[in-house]
Amino acid sequence: MLTVGQIGENCYLFRPEGGGKLLVVDPGEEPERILAAVAETGAEVEAILLTHTHFDHIGAVAPVAKATGAPVYVPEIEKPVLADIMAYVPWEGFGPYESYDADETVSGGEVLSLAGLEIDVISTPGHSPGHVTYSVRGEDAIFSGDVLFQGSVGRVDLPGGDWPTLANSIARLLDSHPDETVVHPGHMGLTTLGAERATNPFLQATAH
Repeated sequence: MLTVGQIGENCYLFRPEGGGKLLVVDPGEEPERILAAVAETGAEVEAILLTHTHFDHIGAVAPVAKATGAPVYVPEIEKPVLADIMAYVPWEGFGPYESYDADETVSGGEVLSLAGLEIDVISTPGHSPGHVTYSVRGEDAIFSGDVLFQGSVGRVDLPGGDWPTLANSIARLLDSHPDETVVHPGHMGLTTLGAERATNPFLQATAH
């Protein structure tokens, strides 16, 4: 986990133990740091996976993709955002970021076979319209982007945000994964679904 940029976004590099290929999730900023971390592993980047296309999650996509040659997977309905990043940055003082035309699109329901892992793509809109969560089969691990945080949830006051939709997405994750599943969120620290089910004040409304 590398926490990058002014907004403290979490970029993840992961691979099977000893694997020669790795995956990058949400390279948001500081491409030099991300590429240095990749080089330290000695592994090759097989793919770049994006949970959604808010600027703090995609600012380093283009330089990392170009340096590694890895294909970029983006939520299908958010592909135009990645292709024109600066048009969607809501505040001044960020960027400039280089746009990128994604290689592959996902919308939920796919199973990706990458870097020796099987990864389920789960549609989890609400924070953004096309948001997806990546769930690693057999590992009790999800990469939840900005759906769920330690003690909090993704904001819904940005364009396309919607609280009932987000609540349903979180409930879907809780219903489909065991409590010990480790949540790798887009901001803040790691947590588990069980810990959030028990203590997250935003989840009391979605409890089952």
